Amino acid sequence: MSQVGAAEPAKAQPDKVRYTAKTHTTGGRDGGAAHSDDGRLNVGFSLPGAPGAGTNPEQMFAAGWSACFIGALKHAAAKTKVRLPADLAIDAEVDLCTDNTGFFVQARLNVSLPGLERQVAQTLVDAAHQICPYSKATRGNINVTLSVV
Repeated sequence: MSQVGAAEPAKAQPDKVRYTAKTHTTGGRDGGAAHSDDGRLNVGFSLPGAPGAGTNPEQMFAAGWSACFIGALKHAAAKTKVRLPADLAIDAEVDLCTDNTGFFVQARLNVSLPGLERQVAQTLVDAAHQICPYSKATRGNINVTLSVV
């Protein structure tokens, strides 16, 4: 169990930190807000399904993971010399769930790679799941379903 202010043990030691995202969040998911130190992110939060103009952490996680996963697909495709379709897309779904232990999330990434043979697309999705930092962070921690659609 971690202590307040204590860092979790690192799984891997980086050779180089390529980027550090910095945000400041107040108020949480019910009327809160977050902004980045560079001004590129400025969002308000509202509860899922409740009135309000804000987003929620699950939507942000879905958007971030799917964008990162597309980058991992591009990396996997470059390594295998496969040309990705210009209209590739991911529909990400992140569920906020509860059970007798409390809250948790689960996710589905529905990957569209039009024009690629299904086996080629599946091979790229499997490779991207090994490359993507979000996939690495969630592996073994949440239920994840990857689908080629």
